[in-house]
This record gives sequence, C-alpha cells and structure tokens, in this order.
Amino acid sequence: MQKAYVSQEEMDIQQLEVLKMEISHWKNSGVQTQGRAASVRQSRRAPEDSASSLLASLLLLEGAMFSPSSPPAGLLEKVFRYIDLHQNEFVQTLKEWVVVESDSVQPLPRLRQELFRMMALAADKLRCLGASVDSVDSGVQQLPNGQTLPIPPIILAELGSDPKKPTVCFYGHLDVQPARQEDGWLTDPYTLTEVDGKLYGRGATDNKGPVLAWINAVSTFRSLEEDLPVNIKFVIEGMEEAGSVGLEELVRKEKDRFFSRVDYIVISDNLWLSQRKPALTYGTRGNSYFTVEVKCRDQDFHSGTFGGILNEPMADLVALLGSLVDSSGHILIPGIYDQVAPVTEEERKMYKAIDLDLEEYRNSSQVKRFLFDTKEEILMHLWRYPSLSIHGIEGAFDEPGAKTVIPGQVTGKFSIRLVPHMNMSVVEKQVKQHLEYTFSKRNSSNQMAVSMTLGLQPWIANIKDNQYLAAKRAITTVFGTEPDMIRDGSTIPIARIFQDIIQKSVMMLPLGAVDDGEHSQNEKINRWNYIEGSKLFAAFFLEMAKLHY
Repeated sequence: MQKAYVSQEEMDIQQLEVLKMEISHWKNSGVQTQGRAASVRQSRRAPEDSASSLLASLLLLEGAMFSPSSPPAGLLEKVFRYIDLHQNEFVQTLKEWVVVESDSVQPLPRLRQELFRMMALAADKLRCLGASVDSVDSGVQQLPNGQTLPIPPIILAELGSDPKKPTVCFYGHLDVQPARQEDGWLTDPYTLTEVDGKLYGRGATDNKGPVLAWINAVSTFRSLEEDLPVNIKFVIEGMEEAGSVGLEELVRKEKDRFFSRVDYIVISDNLWLSQRKPALTYGTRGNSYFTVEVKCRDQDFHSGTFGGILNEPMADLVALLGSLVDSSGHILIPGIYDQVAPVTEEERKMYKAIDLDLEEYRNSSQVKRFLFDTKEEILMHLWRYPSLSIHGIEGAFDEPGAKTVIPGQVTGKFSIRLVPHMNMSVVEKQVKQHLEYTFSKRNSSNQMAVSMTLGLQPWIANIKDNQYLAAKRAITTVFGTEPDMIRDGSTIPIARIFQDIIQKSVMMLPLGAVDDGEHSQNEKINRWNYIEGSKLFAAFFLEMAKLHY
C-alpha cells in the first residue's frame, strides 16, 4: 500500500513538471493558458484522479492570478469541477443577456420595452431553478416633459424556506448605462465579445455578470442534485442606473412579508481595487446631483448680431461651474467639509494594510497622474472625503463643425459624492447659497435656478458580522488569499435602503477587476472573474451555513 501511494505521488509530480514545461511553451507561443486549462479540465472526468486535479489547479494558477491554497474537498470540489466544465454555457447565457439593450437612463419607449424583455428573461431563468417568482408591478415613471413611461417590474424570488438554514438575500440589477459603438467602443457594446479572456459588453460587469454568477452558483447545486446550504431570496430590479425608481417603496411594503425571514443581504455591484486581488466592500459614498440653469430667452442668438451686447448664458454658466472646485480637487463651497467625520487611527491602519500598486492603478486607469502621491491619500479621497464632479452642459452646441450660436439657455450638471456624516439638506443649502452669491457678483441680467435632482446617503457596514467572516473564508478558499477590506467611492443606494428599512446585515461582495470599465466604453468582465466568482458564491453558501447559529 505504501509503495503504491508513493508511486502515485511521484507520478503526479512528474506530470506537474511536464505541465510546467508545456505552459512555458504555450506562453512563448502566444497560446492562452486559461483556455488550455479549461480544455484540460474538461478532458479529465474522474474526480478520483489526483493528478488531474493537480494539473487543473496548476493551469488555473498560470491562467489567472491566484489558486486555492488547498484543493477543495467533497461537495465543494464537485461544485468547482461542475462550474469549470460548464463555463462556456455560463458565458453563453451572459451573451444572451448582454444582447438586450436594457438602458434605463434614456427615457425612450423602445428601450423601456427592452428593459421589460430583460426582466422577463431573468424571471424565466429563476423559475427554471425552481424558485417562486413574483414580478411586482412598479407603476409608471413621470418624466419632466409630462409624459410617462412604465417602470419595469421588480423581481422578488425565493428558493427554500428551511427554518434551520440561514436566509441570504441577493440584490442585483439588470439595467445598464447607454452605450454606442461610435462613442469609442472597439466592439458592438451589445454583443458580448471575448478577447484574450476578457468578455466585452455593456452590463458584463455592471451588473449582469455578477447576477448570473450568483444564479450559476445556485444552478450548480441544483444540477448536482445537492441540497442548497442556505435559503436564497432574490431582489432584481431594472432601474438602478436611473435612481432605483420604485424600489425603496417596495422594500418598505415588503418589510414584514418577503423580507421578514431574511438574515443577510449580499450585493455584488462594484469592483475590486486591483486587477488580481479580491476585495470585500464595507462602505460607499452618497451622491447629491445638481443642475444649474442660466436663461436669457428661449431662442438662441446669432453671435454676429448679438455678441458683445448682452450677458451670454454660457459665460455665466462657465463661471458658476468654475467656482465649485479648484485644480487640486478641493471643493470651494463654504462649509462643505464641516460635517465630514474625522479620520481615526484605526482607519488609517486599514488604509495602510490595503494592497494597492499605485503605478498599476494609474496605468489601468489610463491617467498620466493623480492629484495625490501616496496610497493612503488616494484611498481617503476616493472613499472617505467628498468630491465634486462636473458632468456636462445641456443646451450648448456640441456637434462637429463651427456653429456661431449663442445659446439662449443652458443647464450645467454636477454632483457631490457624500460621506459620513454629511447631511443632504445642509449640502443642498450650501450649494445654492454659494451659486447665488457667485452669480450675484457677475451683475448678469440673466435668470439662474439651482435644483438638487437626486439625493442619496452614504453607507457603512459592520465588518464583524458573520457574513463578512464567511465571505473572507470563501475568498481564501477560491482565490488563495485574504481580501482587501475596502470602501467604494461610488453610490449604491440599495445598500443604505436595506440597512435602514430591514435592519439586517448588508455586505458588498464584488467580482469585477478594477479595470472593468463600468459605465465606460469597452466595459468588460474577465472570464476568470466571472467563473471564479460563480465558485466564490457557491463557497460562500457553504461557509454561511457553517457560521449561522
């Protein structure tokens, strides 16, 4: 027995050495090891074959960034193997979802129909898993021009109701930001295109990929005819990019029914801080969105006829926008920093422990330089200090060519990212007072109006909750490293809504890499992140079952 065991081990080592040589050859030849890894995994069918398992693990290491610190055993090994073998099917489903132009930002009837189609696809997918699905009618959206558009239904689904198991509720959204190939996309944004292991397409990482990764994890247990370790609920909406219209009202309405037995809430709608290292997110900034309108008259002017004899609305607006923030990123609105929570020593230590390669981060962002030089300064200004961004001007001439027009009316758009303990009402008052004072100094005959069109609070979680511990363990199992504990500079309104109304633990468990380009041209999710993320969710289910008392 001893002799046979040693012989097998020696055989495994020999095969690993051969494989290392093959990987080196593939790299020198330009062949992708990740694709090779998938083919090797698919060619190895016997779970008992230890050499096969080691080979697949090594290939995964070479094709990606991390591998499990030790091969998963038992049920988890079966789950991981199934996900590997069916990854092309999972990618195909993502392709079928990306092709739906589920843009919620542009209030167009055609796009609203696409949103309804997207929600119907998701509901059908969940029903195929055996979930009970309720597509809740959310009414209509009132547009500024007086017209209305139907709001896509919000999906409430559940799978399992065992009182001995924890109930984990997953939130995701299936609407996307606008995208046109002529805006700089290298491929059709609504055709999922794989290049060098990267899956390009609008919604691939925000948020269709992560929603499907959670569904992939659930479907794997079902396909293997294994009992789900936890009860699962889904909340999936189609209006997140437009401010989650109707969602808060639904959460309040369903607090004592659908959400009554929910123990934990998981959101996967943000990114890692790195291309390689996974992260857990415990906080986000809020957002106050403003418009400032300057008007002389409804019609535009000819600059040859009127230029030089009137206060031009565009000049007024440029001056107003220029008064908001200086070249160092410091907000110039008086009192805006007064309510910002002071930085604690414990917080400084957390920033110092985070693994961030500034050069890599700068290169992946395609930026020449940042406003700050140290990791800690950059992270604090991304996460725990407010920022002000100017987004655009409505009513101005922005087409190719030379049009000598003076706009009669223009509207500037900007937003302030909020942090604890800033108060939205106070911020709104400070912004209006500052702009009114600045405008008065110009002695302009034009009219100015300032409005806060969106107000969303920041969110902070308790990282000592059980689900954060379970997620850390699952990440270590799948990726072979502990996660960075990070905040997110963006705004995810539902986190604060869930926390305030349901008063349960909320956690953000991102899957995407820092260079995924959410909201930007050439948005993508790496095949590796998508497939390993499906494994992560499956491992998380099992870890949650262990920790729940």
